[in-house]
Amino acid sequence: MNAIQDLLPAETAMGTVMLKVGNLDRMAGYYRKALGLVDIAESDGGLYLGRANVPLIHLAPAAGRKLPAPTEAGLFHTALLFSDRSDLAATVASAAEAAQSTEGRYVGSADHLVSEAFYFSDPEGNGIELYFDKPRDTWNWTEVGGKRTVVMDNVALPPRQYLEANLTEESVRGQQKAAADVGHVHLQVGDVPTAEQFYVGTLGFERTAGWHGQALFVSAGGYHHHMAMNVWNSRGAGPRKDTLGLGEVLIHVPHPDEVGALAERLKSVGVEHHHTGQELRFEDPWRNKLRVAVQ
Repeated sequence: MNAIQDLLPAETAMGTVMLKVGNLDRMAGYYRKALGLVDIAESDGGLYLGRANVPLIHLAPAAGRKLPAPTEAGLFHTALLFSDRSDLAATVASAAEAAQSTEGRYVGSADHLVSEAFYFSDPEGNGIELYFDKPRDTWNWTEVGGKRTVVMDNVALPPRQYLEANLTEESVRGQQKAAADVGHVHLQVGDVPTAEQFYVGTLGFERTAGWHGQALFVSAGGYHHHMAMNVWNSRGAGPRKDTLGLGEVLIHVPHPDEVGALAERLKSVGVEHHHTGQELRFEDPWRNKLRVAVQ
């Protein structure tokens, strides 16, 4: 296979993120109230929630399992992408209100140059990013070590001023009808080189940025990142245990041929997988479960 065939297609997009939860009612209540998600479907006792009939979060009951330690591999955050600042502001406002009532927690905010982001965690400690992408023609790309890299940073983004500038009565009233997508998924891993070998060398994402050897950002089609991996809390972490938290990350590709090509890449490096033709299930080196399916 040549390098072009080894890359994921430009149309690659992130899909539903499954979370294994200890208290389904409490967690569902949080995602409805704090993030303005609505029930879309029930499955095997679990619940799919989303916007505009697009499932974003799948809550799968897993009573009796323990919460993961902060130092374990797993989910850093699920990032929900909004199409305009007013829709983002409406959900930031409801998430902040929920945090004040001890349901979930506000973590922080930042202007990343390519996006504007606000961070929360849900009642079971799963990280959440709510963000808006700045226009692509404003993103800056540079060469770092011979690799094309998108320029990102952490610039102060005061939440109160942001809400004052962007929150509208219309966006509050229409919150549950406003579209949103899973823009990217950020993982905790044991080490960055192994993550790059797997997510870039095998899966076929392109490396778009790094962060002082502590984080890796990857994408398809020139996006700033569809996935990221860091070792800020989890350096040296081994394979995950069966805990609450991340259950599965879904990645969408446009055609069965891309699923088949990835299956061949996984086979060539000895990664166990299950391939049905339309979808592919496998695990990364830390036992984070991944599913690639035709959208």
